[in-house]
Amino acid sequence: MGRRSNFFPLAAIIAVAMVGTPASAETLMEALALAYKNNPSITAARADQRAVDESVAIQRSSGLPFADSSISYSNNIYRQFPQISAGEALSMNAQVVLPLYNGGSVRNAVNAAKLRVESGQFSLRSVEANLFQSIVATYMNVLRDSAIVELNRQNVRALDINLSAGQERFEVGDLTRTDVAQSRSRLALARSSLQSAQAQLIASKENYIALVGKPPQNLEVPPALPGLPESAEAAVALALANNPALLAANKARDATRYDVKSANGQIMPRVSAFINGSQTDYLGSTVVNQGGIVNVRNDKAASAGATISIPLYQGGRPGAQQRQAVARESSAIEQATATERAVIAQTRASYALWRAALETITSAEEAVKSAELALDGVKVENSAGSRTILDILNAEQELLNTQVQLVSARRDAYVSAFTLLANMGRAEARDLGIDRPYYDPKDNYARSTGKFLDFDFAPQPKPISSSTADTPPQQPATILIPGFSGF
Repeated sequence: MGRRSNFFPLAAIIAVAMVGTPASAETLMEALALAYKNNPSITAARADQRAVDESVAIQRSSGLPFADSSISYSNNIYRQFPQISAGEALSMNAQVVLPLYNGGSVRNAVNAAKLRVESGQFSLRSVEANLFQSIVATYMNVLRDSAIVELNRQNVRALDINLSAGQERFEVGDLTRTDVAQSRSRLALARSSLQSAQAQLIASKENYIALVGKPPQNLEVPPALPGLPESAEAAVALALANNPALLAANKARDATRYDVKSANGQIMPRVSAFINGSQTDYLGSTVVNQGGIVNVRNDKAASAGATISIPLYQGGRPGAQQRQAVARESSAIEQATATERAVIAQTRASYALWRAALETITSAEEAVKSAELALDGVKVENSAGSRTILDILNAEQELLNTQVQLVSARRDAYVSAFTLLANMGRAEARDLGIDRPYYDPKDNYARSTGKFLDFDFAPQPKPISSSTADTPPQQPATILIPGFSGF
């Protein structure tokens, strides 16, 4: 008598939804939107960019008027005749200095700072795209691992039933002790595989929490990705024009050119205008000299003029600064080239991985169908006595392997496709249609450049992202929505 197999088609197995899961599905866009607002990596990068924004105001301040004042009080506690100085004095001084020419150092330093702000804005886009890549990969990992856990659970159930049936057949002499031992061994291996799959699912869930800030629940299959290229050449062309990491490297390279010009200005003359004013109140002091006791008159003075400073020798510092700036420009040029190479390689690789994953899906789907037919055939042949229990166990294992391969290939295809979009500069919040409001770093830069007051301080920062310490440890329960049938 043939043994009844408990394997179901792949679509039925991975459509299982665990009892008690929420009715509403959690989408990939919701996960991305939540991380976009609260992920600490991106909120920290935004704060870093706000710090870079201030570099323009810092460099600009060297070319703006400078005003200061001082007040001093003095008391001559020892005076020797003939005394010609007052006993007490209260002096007040004020000065305004207006830089007129600094050899171009300030202008070029400001230009370099502006380019670094632009570079930082592109880098922030790159951080955003990298974060989204990680979330997409983790989201798909949870879906894949949930499906693999379900497949392994079904395998354990089937082997457990088969072992019970085999023991009954052994008792009536229909099977040998070897057949039962083989079934028991295969069941033990299946349980081990299930435990490994469950551990991997837990790890994927914990990674999801770290990125999104909350446990995954009832994940929905993400929609198809738009805008995928027709060829690797088209993908590279778009990447060279739009990849944010490459654009950031190019802006950083351009900034170093102004650093060299700024360093060259250190040997140039400097011109500034000034206005000084002072007043001294001797507080009714008197002096005793050869003419007798004399009241000291208060003094007032004001002056205006210009100063030309011509550097003659500065200990070799200007030359060292210029050489340092040139070396850093050379480094930035090479880094831009290295970034371009990396972008080209990553884009071509992600395109190849995406296309290969699509081919793997087609092959795996055919393999699953063939493995299902082979299992049915082995069962029939076993009933006729031409196949052994081991043949059935091997056919069931082969079916499981092909099902796992198919699930993994669907995950790989989606992740590599999203990585390809990210390399092309098309995987940011606006590209994906994530719910507004969007964070625009240009808003803070505009506010920063419009501030000139010395006491325009920022308030003490407050945490934006939340801790995940209160989230419970994840369990190996799958979180697939009803009707899930692959990626």
